[in-house]
Amino acid sequence: MAKVTVRYWAAAKAAAGVPEEPYDADTLADALGAVRERHPGELTRVLLRCSFLVDGDPVGTRGHETVRLADGGTVEVLPPFAGG
Repeated sequence: MAKVTVRYWAAAKAAAGVPEEPYDADTLADALGAVRERHPGELTRVLLRCSFLVDGDPVGTRGHETVRLADGGTVEVLPPFAGG
């Protein structure tokens, strides 16, 4: 399993109560499943509206189970941002 850092931004950070945390996961789907287990409730709802970057690359519409994670990688959890 890859050891990755999940970083939370804005509403995701508020719901998680931490800016980032480590996870062991092979795919983005695995990592997000572990996040939901650790943080049931508000963060789980926030994740439904989020986009994700894996090592700086947008995930877009790819299936989360197809997005492989590299050891030492980073998953950025990005809720919709207001502003202009």
